[in-house]
Amino acid sequence: AGMARTVVELFYDVVSPYSWLGFEVLCRYQNIWNIDLRLRPAFLGGIMQATGNKPPAMLPKRAEYILKDMKRMAKYYQVPVRMSENDFQRILRSSTLGAMRFITAIDMTQPQYLEPVSREFWIRFWSKHEDVSQPENISSASMQAGLSSELTQKLLEMISSPAVKNRLKETTEEAIKYGAFGMPAAVAHVNGEPHLFFGSDRLELLGNIIGEKWLGPVPS
Repeated sequence: AGMARTVVELFYDVVSPYSWLGFEVLCRYQNIWNIDLRLRPAFLGGIMQATGNKPPAMLPKRAEYILKDMKRMAKYYQVPVRMSENDFQRILRSSTLGAMRFITAIDMTQPQYLEPVSREFWIRFWSKHEDVSQPENISSASMQAGLSSELTQKLLEMISSPAVKNRLKETTEEAIKYGAFGMPAAVAHVNGEPHLFFGSDRLELLGNIIGEKWLGPVPS
């Protein structure tokens, strides 16, 4: 019998470009490492509020660094994140709560679409710089990922349902319980023990803890 797969949970929000990097790398590695990857859409705003964290870009020197870092990371991981100085203001102005509720509704009803729909939202927010809080942009992201317009309409109606709101809230609280203070937050479960890794640049350490080899940023 094969070895049991290690469960790795990835808590993410499409407002976070580093989450996109971590998401793509783990999606590639789910075919290489012996892991059961569980994508957990959560709400970064809720985590920041609960832990008293501040957006890193509020520190000007750090914002300057993030622009360079993101360029290097995007190239290294081959993920089309395009970031400019205006994005820091854009992040503070835009809410991804509706988008994350929509992605949560997908997770609850059409989980096979969770990966492509999440990716589509990042592409819109971080490659095309679209406002993903608009229902028409949410719809077109959904349909681009392969869902029918009828199903997309149903999912849009679910955004305001207590079931979806509660599920997103619970997932966010779960991330906080594991010790998350930002995103992405990856949690590897080894021998009944959760190990939290923050950010997209600790995945080789995650591999090390679960006894897997890091092979670099495997291209998709």
